[in-house]
Amino acid sequence: MKVYNFSAGPSMLPEEVKSEAQKDFVDYKGSGMSVTEMSHRSKWYDEIHMEALANLKKLMNIGDDYAVLFVQGGASQQFAAVPLNLLVKGRADYVVTGNFAGKAAKEAVKYGDCIVAATSKDKNFTYIPENVSFRDDIDYVHITQNNTIFGTRYTDRTYPVANAPIVSDMSSMILSEEIDVNKYGLIYAGAQKNIAPAGLTIVIVKKDLLGHEKDYCPTMLSYKTQADADSLYNTPPCFTIYMAGLVFKHLLKLGGVKEIQKINEYKAGLLYDFIDNSSFYHNYVNPADRSIMNVPFVCNSDELNAKFVKEAGENGLVSIKGHKLVGGMRASIYNAMPVDGVKALIEFMKKFESENK
Repeated sequence: MKVYNFSAGPSMLPEEVKSEAQKDFVDYKGSGMSVTEMSHRSKWYDEIHMEALANLKKLMNIGDDYAVLFVQGGASQQFAAVPLNLLVKGRADYVVTGNFAGKAAKEAVKYGDCIVAATSKDKNFTYIPENVSFRDDIDYVHITQNNTIFGTRYTDRTYPVANAPIVSDMSSMILSEEIDVNKYGLIYAGAQKNIAPAGLTIVIVKKDLLGHEKDYCPTMLSYKTQADADSLYNTPPCFTIYMAGLVFKHLLKLGGVKEIQKINEYKAGLLYDFIDNSSFYHNYVNPADRSIMNVPFVCNSDELNAKFVKEAGENGLVSIKGHKLVGGMRASIYNAMPVDGVKALIEFMKKFESENK
């Protein structure tokens, strides 16, 4: 039975990438070693590391005025790293549009005058606030670009306007659609949704923001420390970076982010169109703010939701249960989810509806 993994993360990887990793696993390019066991100071790993950095810069059109870091600790560690590195004046504004945005804001309060400038909590995070006003003389504005649990995302319509650098958590949408890196002071993203297995976090930071970390900032969380060492200050997550590098090459082969965005928009369009034309399934997100990566939906009762999840799993549609904060189902359709996977889900949804009306 063909299995499609709709998990919010760790998520699917491209079949081509997994096959390549399988081929290299025991003996990487005649080294006699697996990437899992070779030294991060070796010539083989140095090639892997630098090529991955270069290809990510190519995919996202990252200029020389930005540093690209491969760090550990997940995006959640960046909730502390961001204020520790960027709070010079001691003030920052946060927009809370979901669970992880709220966690980021809560962590930042420990390090300075960090407030919630706007939130969509009043409607259970089903929209992105527009025309938000920010304080003067702040160090940065923090947003969460795509909200994994609640299924919303920022677009040009809701992008914040501020006289301060924009910091964005892009964990669940990085490389899924074209973005202008130059509009951001800092971007961070856990890799385990669109890029690689868990263990790697990507940070893209404007170089003029480096070197302002607080005196008590841990050395390992200092962006300048990591940038000066090309992310090799300590042993990096070598195998995860290797897998990320394979994904970067795979995306370049497909035609880059522009091409994968077309596929992602098509996949999401198929699913949303089906839901919107059904009286059996419901998505409560403001249509203009809908994520193209995470699609939450519910049936007409909790009993039907539970039955759907169970039977979907039995039919090879796994990890589709929604987060406890929302309930129901959530189809995470990241880059590696093929169009056929979304079509298989829709066919099952049709069948389930006909049998449970």
